[in-house]
Amino acid sequence: MRDEDSRYEAVRSRDGRFDGAFFFAVETTGIYCRPSCPAVTPKRHNVRFFATAAAAQGAGFRACRRCRPDAVPGSAEWNVRADVVGRAMRLIADGVVDREGVSGLAARLGYSARQVQRQLTAELGAGPVALARAQRAHTARVLLQTTELPVTEIAFASGFASVRQFNDTVREIYAATPTEVRAAAPRGRDARRATPGAGIPLRLAHRGPYQAAAVFDQLAREAVTGVEEVSGPRGGRTYRRTLRLPYGTGIVAVEERTRAPRTGTRTHPGGWLDARLRLTDPRDLTTAVQRLRRLFDLDADPYAVDERLGADPRLAPLVAARPGLRSPGAVDPLEPAVRALVGSAGAEPLVHRYGKALDAPCGSLTHLFPEPAVLAEAEPAGPLGALAAALADGTVRLDAGADRDDAEAALLALPGMDPAAVATVRVRALGDPDVAPPGTDVPDAWRPWRSYAVQHLRVAEELNR
Repeated sequence: MRDEDSRYEAVRSRDGRFDGAFFFAVETTGIYCRPSCPAVTPKRHNVRFFATAAAAQGAGFRACRRCRPDAVPGSAEWNVRADVVGRAMRLIADGVVDREGVSGLAARLGYSARQVQRQLTAELGAGPVALARAQRAHTARVLLQTTELPVTEIAFASGFASVRQFNDTVREIYAATPTEVRAAAPRGRDARRATPGAGIPLRLAHRGPYQAAAVFDQLAREAVTGVEEVSGPRGGRTYRRTLRLPYGTGIVAVEERTRAPRTGTRTHPGGWLDARLRLTDPRDLTTAVQRLRRLFDLDADPYAVDERLGADPRLAPLVAARPGLRSPGAVDPLEPAVRALVGSAGAEPLVHRYGKALDAPCGSLTHLFPEPAVLAEAEPAGPLGALAAALADGTVRLDAGADRDDAEAALLALPGMDPAAVATVRVRALGDPDVAPPGTDVPDAWRPWRSYAVQHLRVAEELNR
């Protein structure tokens, strides 16, 4: 949906399937919105379209208070694309610009800072600083409306360099002071605010239908004791795990139950997963949320996936039975790589032997997954040691912005990493939506969604056992 007439039709019909895929702004009001905004549809000649919220903000528009365009799921395009723009967007979402600056982003991509700025601005209408700024503003709003942290702490936790910069950005984007943004938080029975020890409440939005049961089944099957656990009855389970983050650690709890009473309709096309996140350092909020989104595959476009796969006679009944099936990723790229070598059972003793113990264990959650450098030093021999050393020294990169083909070639050069193991890593660690494991009947007609096709076949096989 790249031509403007088609986009306007989506706005006119309030088609929420395109929330996050693009944004529209109204010149007469100075406000930008998501396509499904319930406000009166503006006249076509007053509407402008933007690829990102940052581009709309850079053009001088402020966020709609009614539809909250900053809270939409991320565009599925960035997960699919393997070019420099897609890789850059994944790294910016992970907080790299806030931590390492534009020069750090460019170094990870293998380009100059000027080239990265030029490519992002030309295609998205905003450079890396503006994109990161929009993300910081969203993080600030979440913290303002869900925690009692002082405003000064929120400014730095959101990634702003100064309180003045924080205040100016919030006023510009939300047309309100930070205090007013906090006062506008939902109250009463539906209010979801942080309480001491309970963590930050989050709604992890997704578009379209979401097969939570299949995702939680897989997470329960693969859970590594000490790092992860899944508890509760099927349909009401809670997934909990530890997180190693740039500034500290975290513990998250995600509920299986989705909140989508009319999932699949145009005006109510998605839902969310409820979560609570406890962080030792609030600066990690943006990164933690993005990694959870990758784990639960929340930025996928189930409409595009189901349309392509549902047209195949072999997959059509599977897609009809489980629309919106997701392909889970990972919060730590080392984990799926280690599991591909030794399995979940083999990873458990590594966690207890080499993983950092939490200062305050939380039930069965006692450790972080080991760091590559620690594993490389502790297990220097064999395939595991070679993998850990390659990740520690950068020979193999599996971060959000890694080049998938380069990573595959580097993994295949390591001992013990056969094509099947590498395919698993490519799906889980790199979030590749189009992987065909060796030895499986996966035709090219299923591209670019072969990872999802394989997931459908696996889930159906497990249910038939």
